[in-house]
Amino acid sequence: MSEAGAASPPQVARVVPDVTGLDKQFDYLVPDALDVVVGTRVRVPLHGRRVGGWVVALGPPDPDVPVERLVPIAAVSSVGPSADLVDLARWAAVRWGVGRLRPFLVSASPASMVKLTGRPRRTVVPGARVESGVEVVPPLVDPLPVVSRAAATGPTLVVHPSPAAVRAIANRLRRQGLTVAVVPDEWSAAAAGVDVVVGGRSAVWAPCPGLGAIVVLDEHDESLQEERTPTWHARDVAIERAQRAGAACILVSPCPSGHALVWAGERRVDEPSPAGWPNLEVVDRGTDELWSRSLVSSELIAVLRDPSLRVACVLNTKGRARLLACRACRAVQRCVECGSVVGQDDARRFVCGRCAAHRPQVCAGCGATAMSSVRPGVTRLRDELEAAAARRVVAVTGESETDRELSASADVFIGTEAVLHRVRSLDVVAFLEFDSELLAPRYRAAEQALALLARAGRLVGPREGGGRVLVQTFVPDHPVLAAATLGDPCGLWEQQAPGRRLLGLPPFRALAEIDGTGAEEFARSTGLETALRDGSALVRADDWITLGTALSATERPRGSRLRVAVDPPRA
Repeated sequence: MSEAGAASPPQVARVVPDVTGLDKQFDYLVPDALDVVVGTRVRVPLHGRRVGGWVVALGPPDPDVPVERLVPIAAVSSVGPSADLVDLARWAAVRWGVGRLRPFLVSASPASMVKLTGRPRRTVVPGARVESGVEVVPPLVDPLPVVSRAAATGPTLVVHPSPAAVRAIANRLRRQGLTVAVVPDEWSAAAAGVDVVVGGRSAVWAPCPGLGAIVVLDEHDESLQEERTPTWHARDVAIERAQRAGAACILVSPCPSGHALVWAGERRVDEPSPAGWPNLEVVDRGTDELWSRSLVSSELIAVLRDPSLRVACVLNTKGRARLLACRACRAVQRCVECGSVVGQDDARRFVCGRCAAHRPQVCAGCGATAMSSVRPGVTRLRDELEAAAARRVVAVTGESETDRELSASADVFIGTEAVLHRVRSLDVVAFLEFDSELLAPRYRAAEQALALLARAGRLVGPREGGGRVLVQTFVPDHPVLAAATLGDPCGLWEQQAPGRRLLGLPPFRALAEIDGTGAEEFARSTGLETALRDGSALVRADDWITLGTALSATERPRGSRLRVAVDPPRA
């Protein structure tokens, strides 16, 4: 861009239109009467109509484009993300392989139009900064002191996956005398400046002038990752944003993910604490004579028949389970290659859902060929549990009452893990068939299973209060159960890490899953390592930027309908 023969050349704004499916950027003249900076939300003419958009760059005209061809910005509609957040969005567009800014700018913008941001409201005088790293806080220990410690050093951004927890955290911080803005509702106050900005996943994109620290609570929670493409994760955005701002990034979790622990290295606060975890009762189904016909063990019946106990039974199986056990020795059948649970194909062979290895239907332990499959779903189990409990059992489904009505409707519940998010004040959480989690054909199965136990522990309360988590399993010596019993989640990761590194799985290498029509053709066109499976494809690279660059630079096949999930949580 150069001067066009005038002493004061006109200013040109590059605008990203807020139009779904339109990934281009356009240049517009900036009228002298308008106050425009990078990030400002504007109204611009586009194809005969006015649309919203974001200014992502400002500068003199491009010498290759005549100024006469440029049209002016029609109006300024709102304050938008700051220039540093626009730049962060550029990084994220590459990191998650989409090559477009709009999805990230939407997350970084106020939900409604904001003209002014007001005056700062701060009570804290910035002091010595806290250190970045991972803090392992057991599920029954309050993590708020970590937030308070960070907030005492300067403006702090707090991210939590639960909306209810966000409101509770904000109220508690206000009682401590801190000024707090909850986003997105109080985006304007956050942009003006407060002590603490708190919100859900998208809060990692919220304004926080003078940012001193970012605290991500329950870093392990899958809700912190966007389900839609681009599948960005608040943890990774927080790490990058803090680094760019020279701020501390603190990841807090009872069971940190491998991504967090590898990033932190030695920068972690980790003191194994059994007292901070629930009372775990492991029921070995291999010793149960009725193991092949029912999931209702004698230990579970004793719990169900105690009228003083509120019980939630969890079964993550709506239809048929693929868990097979030997009728002779009762051993769960696992893949001899990777250790995952196996299913059965039409040829009656064992097939691994993770690595696709197959072998004859023969027990690896005793050589028997007769197998039993556990296939109950939630609906059938409700009737069986009601008979065993001699009291009403409510099946928690998507059509159930509101959470408050549901909690008041009965004292015994059955459902998938969603029941742990909808029912409160429980005495016992019973996982009826936990092996589908422990032995799932997913490389993160152990992390996700431990997270379930942590979630259940928060519902039943501390050991001295009598609450407990009951786990029915064929593998009572599994490392996940040992980690929960000992309160040592990092010890579990130390066992998992060598296998992940050897297999080239995240966080040691970058992975993306491609689904939909044209997935195979697109995956091969990226030039990355590719593995095909059941109509989808996995692509892998040495690092996330290499992976994202290849994905965004590859042209999609004509007529394709693809979903690209970078770092898929359930691969």
